[in-house]
Amino acid sequence: MKFRALLEQNGKTATGLEVPEAIVEGLGGGRRAAVVVRINGHSYRSSIAVMGGRVLVGVSAENRAVADVSAGDLLDVDLTLDTAPREVAVPDDLAKALSKAAPAKKAFDALTYSNKRRCVQRQVDVEQVTGRNICDSSVLS
Repeated sequence: MKFRALLEQNGKTATGLEVPEAIVEGLGGGRRAAVVVRINGHSYRSSIAVMGGRVLVGVSAENRAVADVSAGDLLDVDLTLDTAPREVAVPDDLAKALSKAAPAKKAFDALTYSNKRRCVQRQVDVEQVTGRNICDSSVLS
């Protein structure tokens, strides 16, 4: 469903687009629906959310950079309901470490998609910066 919206900045870095109520209803997924957002030829997965009584979809710094947009821009947006499973590709070393630490695996499995993705990204970031594999440490034991 296509609409036009202003990319609003809230606080220092948070940006988002207000989703018209007609679009939310047309998607049929409710006010917290998983969606695919398309801006300037760039697509990403997100969810719509209600904040302060407004229905919004966030646009991260990474997605703003790839789509070449900034807060204050008036954008043509295309939202589609995202019905594909949300699964995080867990690196083999992390999966192996989690399999050896039942409480950590249970905690990881209980995380939302977004938090699992953040955990995996943190592991990747630490390894890139330090050259160390955090799964080789005693963090998960």
